[in-house]
Amino acid sequence: MELLSAEQAADLLHLNVKRVQALARGGKLPGRRRGRKWLFERRDLERLLGLSDLGEHPRPGLDISARNQLRCRVLSVTVDGVMAEVLLRVGEQELVSIITRGSAERLGLAAGDEVFALIKSTEVMLGRGAGGP
Repeated sequence: MELLSAEQAADLLHLNVKRVQALARGGKLPGRRRGRKWLFERRDLERLLGLSDLGEHPRPGLDISARNQLRCRVLSVTVDGVMAEVLLRVGEQELVSIITRGSAERLGLAAGDEVFALIKSTEVMLGRGAGGP
C-alpha cells in the first residue's frame, strides 16, 4: 500500500492541491486525515483515473459530442487571479477563450501549443460589412 500526500495526489490527478483537499473533505475523493495532513492510497486514485493494476493508462483522447471543433495554435496565455485569457490562432483568425487558471495550469498551456477549441452554443450570430460581402 503506497500512501500519497495531498501534493503527490494533486500531481497524479492534475489538480490543484486545495481542490484535492476540498474533494477529500467533501467525501468525493477517497482519503483520510492524519493530524492536519491528508493521505491517499495510490491504488484508489489510479482506480478513479481508470488505470489498471498493471499501470496501463486509459485510452488517450476523449470522444465529444460538440461538432464545432477547431484546431488552434496558442498565441498567448494571460493569467490574472483565478482566470486565464488564452489567445488562439485559427487559420487567419484569432479567438479568445476565458478559462479558469486551474484549467490553464492543468493543461500546461503555453504559446505555440496546438489545442482544440470546442464550441458548443445555442446561438451563432453572423455579420457582414454594410457594403455586402
